[in-house]
Amino acid sequence: MTSTGGGPATDSAELDAVVAETVRRTGASIGALYLLAPDERLLHLDAMCGVGAELAAPWETVSLATPAPVTDAVRDDRLVWVGSQEEMVRSYPRTAMAFPYPFALVAAPVAGIRRWGSLVLMWPATRPPYMTGRERANIASSCRRVARALEEAADRGSPLVPGGGARVVPAGTGRPSTSPESAVADFVERLPGGSCALDLEGRFTFLTAGACELLGVDAGRLLGTLPWQSLRWLDDPTYEDRYRAAVISRAPVAFTACRPPDHWLEFHLYPDASGISVRIVSTSEEPPPARVHRSTRTAAPTRAGRLYQLTHLAAALTEVVGVQDVIDLVADQIMPAFGARGLVLSAAEGGRLRITGHRGYSAETVERLDGLPLDTTLTPAGRALSTGIPAFFADREEMRRVYPQAPQISGAHAWAFLPLIISGRPVGCCVLSYDHPHEFPAEERAVMTSLAGLIAQALDRARLYDTKHELARGLQQALLPRTLPEIDGLAVAARYMPATRGMDIGGDFYDLIRLGDTAAAAVIGDVQGHNVAAAALMGQVRTAVRAHAALGATPDQVLAETNRLLADFGPDLFTSCLYARLDFARRSMTLASAGHPPPLLRLPGGDTRPVAVPPGPLLGIIPDTVFPVTEIALVPGMILAFYTDGLVERPGVDLDDSITDLARHLARADDQDLDLDLLIDDLVSEAGTTGQRADDIALLLLQHRAGTR
Repeated sequence: MTSTGGGPATDSAELDAVVAETVRRTGASIGALYLLAPDERLLHLDAMCGVGAELAAPWETVSLATPAPVTDAVRDDRLVWVGSQEEMVRSYPRTAMAFPYPFALVAAPVAGIRRWGSLVLMWPATRPPYMTGRERANIASSCRRVARALEEAADRGSPLVPGGGARVVPAGTGRPSTSPESAVADFVERLPGGSCALDLEGRFTFLTAGACELLGVDAGRLLGTLPWQSLRWLDDPTYEDRYRAAVISRAPVAFTACRPPDHWLEFHLYPDASGISVRIVSTSEEPPPARVHRSTRTAAPTRAGRLYQLTHLAAALTEVVGVQDVIDLVADQIMPAFGARGLVLSAAEGGRLRITGHRGYSAETVERLDGLPLDTTLTPAGRALSTGIPAFFADREEMRRVYPQAPQISGAHAWAFLPLIISGRPVGCCVLSYDHPHEFPAEERAVMTSLAGLIAQALDRARLYDTKHELARGLQQALLPRTLPEIDGLAVAARYMPATRGMDIGGDFYDLIRLGDTAAAAVIGDVQGHNVAAAALMGQVRTAVRAHAALGATPDQVLAETNRLLADFGPDLFTSCLYARLDFARRSMTLASAGHPPPLLRLPGGDTRPVAVPPGPLLGIIPDTVFPVTEIALVPGMILAFYTDGLVERPGVDLDDSITDLARHLARADDQDLDLDLLIDDLVSEAGTTGQRADDIALLLLQHRAGTR
């Protein structure tokens, strides 16, 4: 966090005190404060307590779209409690992969006059797997104090701006390990004797003579260093991961490693809030394979944090569906993970690079870059794609030496060009750009290159999905009525809403058919499934119903003939259907149902109830079936609601109760100046189907207008 006015130390002092006090008062082992960026798209880690900032470096920036406790707390304005590692796996599998350690966690929103961010607290897994009301109240109170501190800084003209890096806030428990003497004191308290001590950043703060002898290095060369950096034989993510497990879980951890050439050592880690005591003992036998990890690589290994970050982002890429989902994920999560400020995602089409998505670039720049040939020399994108070799440029001068015009096009100061290739086939190119010069360490290049392969696969799948999706949607739109006929004496409104999962299509349909000057027919149906087969069968059912209705068949005859036709086809999908014939001359309506939910009838004045229509079997199952018929009177001002089960089916709720709830919502409609389209909006909203939908929905409203017949 930085300040636009006073110094960061002054402006953050009260904030740090509140965070540290909250950690102490709740008994948490780790605390973290995330602040919302001004555009409210990202959360930036501002302060850490009880652990070193390096541990959370890969997650310093989190997209608000990421499914995680810290983001849910901000988005939903609620306290999120995760009591165990098992619960984390069930509720937040991507977070569980990023932090595969036993612990309990709470994320609480920090809000005052506006949303500020989220406060995260973590405990060892040994604490009870629940929160008391008192604990919740204490955390909520602390969040309000954090919000007040942020608001007071803004009132002083020194608003605290997130994104300047995370501070480490002392928890105030124990003695800080700032010298060998204090480290010895902490070490003695934790273990009867000892070997060495690490601070929460993982650096050596104290070593005994015996430890130096076992490690084979003098204390002067080890103090202040990280074990996996100063001892090459510990330079492996497996060993760093053991340290991370101890810090996060606050539980003892042990592992075995081989000091070349054949000296096996056992390391026992004992953590607390001030650091880690490490007991090192020599063992004469090589441990079983499961307890040791040898590395034969010569290149520097990737840090454990980066590996978990890669796993987290890889899991996210497996969840994307369409091309836009890939673009949003790369922009919202992968860009912030590497500190990039610009993105261009191109697809290889017809020998050219077509830009499918971008962030941080002007429309003029995108227009100039769009459609470049694959062999372009204007930017490195074409060469990276043709050779399959990523290109990294740390500054403008490095780029200018090879591609003189490229720096002027985008105005960026550093670039990473990542070719997207699958089995030797070019799919596209991902370009990350930076506002300032940026070195690309070997570790970061390795992670970026690995992600490029995952992005390529996700993009290829997404393009195939989008193609199938457009085909299916086009088929469905062609089969649904474009407009409904105007019928004297009848006001009509209809709505189709596809499922938000799968192909976003389905077999639900509706129709309104003119039957001469004094009659009309209303139809609604539901073909099982949400795919092309369901949409195709829906078209056959609708066509059959229309054909028999035009011949003047009664409702039971229409369903019987359609059922016979479908039985001959032998479809694998079931179909429900409700057919109603409105006779304005006789002022009556006749209905027949093939396993469809009953329509709702609302009389003038508000009396609303389901119409008792005895349902026959679903269409296409039994060839010769008789469908019962129900007749009701047509009353001026009455409203009929025909719907499919996607509007009323909810997990854990009885279907009859859902239909009763829908009838209650319909009863509240205003008789004066009633707009049926607005009424549909209200019914859909009240039913809770405006967000994620597992099923598609069709809804048809009819109102018999008085004085027109």
